[in-house]
Amino acid sequence: MAEQVFPTKGNLINIKKSLALAKMGYELMDRKRNILIREIMQMIDSANSIKDVIDQTYAQAYFSLQRANITLGLCESIAQSTPIETGVSVTYRSVMGVEIPTVMLKESPVSLTYGFWGSNSQFDEAYICFSKVKTYTARLAEVENSIYRLAVAIKKTQKRANALKNIILPRFEEQVRYISNALEEKEREEFSRLKVIKAGKEKAKAKARK
Repeated sequence: MAEQVFPTKGNLINIKKSLALAKMGYELMDRKRNILIREIMQMIDSANSIKDVIDQTYAQAYFSLQRANITLGLCESIAQSTPIETGVSVTYRSVMGVEIPTVMLKESPVSLTYGFWGSNSQFDEAYICFSKVKTYTARLAEVENSIYRLAVAIKKTQKRANALKNIILPRFEEQVRYISNALEEKEREEFSRLKVIKAGKEKAKAKARK
């Protein structure tokens, strides 16, 4: 049922303007949603590829570390000599108003930070693999965080688009129909009233001529 509004031409004009704006808003929301969905699908494919590479690299790294532990004993003292990574930086780009992070890891050649005494080739291989994992992990963190942000934005956009499509637009359309019908009925009544008045005047003139 239409929300009761006073049926005037001014209200009809205003509601038609609101209806046009609501339609434009829905089109923009629908377009934004499609762009975000396309973006997130690309990132999901990228995340799956990175996860496969990370899994393989981690498996190789832990296998090499296990062999190093077997041949050298626990490698905790050697591992503590490796520096903490401080080359990570984060910037943001906007995709349809959604802030998407870009995680950058400063590239540097792999260099050994421990002595050869007390280590072996198995430990070297594990160290190199874990160094590779850092780069993949930074990329995966970027993609997964972007996917989460896009998913939240898509949910909000879908909610707003549904509200426009299922609530706002039908309400405005119903109000336009209600006012238009009321004005048409009023015009018909006015036309009938004028016809009656005209007929009465013509009848009075005819009597006067007689």
